[in-house]
Amino acid sequence: MSNQSRMSSRPAPFPTLPKGDVLGTYDTYDEAQAVVDRLARAEFPVKQVAIVGSDLRTVERVTGKMTYGRAALAGAASGLWFGLFLGLLLFIFSPSQNAILYVGAAMLIGAGFGMLFGIVSYALNRRRRDFTSIHQVIAAKYEIMIDPSLTTKAQDVLAQPRQD
Repeated sequence: MSNQSRMSSRPAPFPTLPKGDVLGTYDTYDEAQAVVDRLARAEFPVKQVAIVGSDLRTVERVTGKMTYGRAALAGAASGLWFGLFLGLLLFIFSPSQNAILYVGAAMLIGAGFGMLFGIVSYALNRRRRDFTSIHQVIAAKYEIMIDPSLTTKAQDVLAQPRQD
C-alpha cells in the first residue's frame, strides 16, 4: 500500500494490487477519500486501507482552437519562465552591480525565442492538430480495499453517525 524505503537492503517488489475485502465502491475519488478520512479521524489503522481506481479511461477535453496567436503566446510564456530561471542564475552568480538587468534581458530573450519556437512548431504540425486540449486518466469506479481482519471494525466505524 506504500512504497518500500530506498534505504532498505531488499529490492523493492514489483507493484502489485492490494488484496483484501472491498469495504465500499464509489463513483468518484472524492467520495472514497472522504470515507478514508472518516476512518482516520476515528483512529482507525488506515495503513491497512487502499483506494483502487478501476476501469481506467483516457479523456481528452478539447479546450479551444489552436491559432498562430495561441501558439506564439504559449511559446512566449514557456520561454519567459526559462529566461527567468537563467536570469536568476546569472543574478546569483554575477558580482556585477547591473546583475538585475540580466534577469530582465534573459526573460525578454527567452520569451522571444519561445514565441519563435511556438510558431514554428505550430506551422509544422498545423494540419495534424488544430486544437488545444487537456489529457486526463480517470477511473469509472473507486474501491476501498481493506485487510480482511479489519473489515468488521471499519464497518462499525462507518455505521456510527458522523461527528462533523
